[in-house]
Amino acid sequence: MNVKQRTIQSEISISGIGLHTGKAVNMTIKPAPEFHWYKFKRVDLDGRPVVAVDADNVSDTSRGTTISQNGASISTIEHLMAALVGLQIDNVLIEIDGPEVPILDGSSRIFVEKLVEAGFIDQEADRDYYEIQDNIVYVEKDRKVEIIAMPLDGYRLTCMIDFNSPVLGSQHASISNITEFKGEISSSRTFCFLHELESLVNHNLIKGGDLSNAIVIVDKEVSKEELDKLSGLFNKTVEVASEGILDNIQLRYQNEPARHKLLDMIGDLALVGRPLKGHIMAARPGHAANAAFAKKIKAQMKKDKNRKNLKVYDPNMTPVYDTVQIMKILPHRQPMLMVDKILELSETHVVGLKNVTMNEDIFMGHFPEAPVFPGVLQIEAMAQTGGILVLNTVPDPENWLTLFLKIENARFKNQVTPGDTIIFSCELLEPIRRGIARMKGVGMVGDKVVSEAELMAQIVKVKGN
Repeated sequence: MNVKQRTIQSEISISGIGLHTGKAVNMTIKPAPEFHWYKFKRVDLDGRPVVAVDADNVSDTSRGTTISQNGASISTIEHLMAALVGLQIDNVLIEIDGPEVPILDGSSRIFVEKLVEAGFIDQEADRDYYEIQDNIVYVEKDRKVEIIAMPLDGYRLTCMIDFNSPVLGSQHASISNITEFKGEISSSRTFCFLHELESLVNHNLIKGGDLSNAIVIVDKEVSKEELDKLSGLFNKTVEVASEGILDNIQLRYQNEPARHKLLDMIGDLALVGRPLKGHIMAARPGHAANAAFAKKIKAQMKKDKNRKNLKVYDPNMTPVYDTVQIMKILPHRQPMLMVDKILELSETHVVGLKNVTMNEDIFMGHFPEAPVFPGVLQIEAMAQTGGILVLNTVPDPENWLTLFLKIENARFKNQVTPGDTIIFSCELLEPIRRGIARMKGVGMVGDKVVSEAELMAQIVKVKGN
């Protein structure tokens, strides 16, 4: 049974202070139509600009995730995004009258409670999952960051953090299903190290921090004078607790920092723009790495979409032209005739077939011990297929030659070896003008793309005809 998209049943309002700006902000989360995903609307700005939650709109990841579009920005979006993903909500519009989502208690808990209170309503369309088909890997060697997405029918996340700190050390957190988010992850609060807190305070970068919305990890010896200074800054008496944190708050979980990193990751991966199916494993993730990984998933989504639009042809279908008929149109002959059949032909596209066999002359000298059909000859076969399309526009094609003027964006994606059958499809990118054609060509073996290129060709009349 297909799962339906869902939105919230009624709008909800949340007010609070932005952690970094210190500005009071009012936010109203409203139901939204199918395939809307998550969008913010800055109701305090002229024109009430909309900012879509999208990896392409990420503008800053230094102290949280900030997105910008249409001249507007929204920062620290990750905890709200995690709540929406964790509750499997697909579509909402978030109206906000300031530049930063309120920090509240530093976790997703209050967002989750408010959304649950509003209730959910199923929509007509099926949920638009993106299913990870092959491993997607992101690595930052200098920071020892590794993130991998693997195929899985579900959404499982595993996170490891290691700050090389005697207090924090290594921690792990995981959920085997996104339904565990509400109970296991949503209440985990953000954290920072004491030395970071002091720097942020000195640079006036946490105007909304009041020591009730963050775990402060004490990673150095602290004098009474320093503690007194912090107590004065935040108007709250603080000491160092036995767990190596400031005693402003108590840990909700022994591994709360790792759980919060997992929360951040869930929120940041909302930047993909669709709910995910897969197993995400991350070592030492952060907002910058999460956003970069989301972009990498989006790029793979685009590739998969293009692949879905490629038709797989039956090599045994009745051809439009066989080899004998092709030789009446093209001037090429063995061993340079690279097209065996034309399977489809119209005014704007052509589909040709090339059988790659071991007895071709090319394999005597090209990797004879490990025969691979050269990429340059794949492009030649693609060009000859395209030549049939161009010559199809003149009444006496045998009296014309196709000369190729340009080859751009050629890519070779998979090996072609003897025994393979390559199907080449070429489609006009624009109408033929003055005998010049621009085409996009794709070569496939089965359902795998092996090569692609953009070709420009011109037909010229054979001298003497």
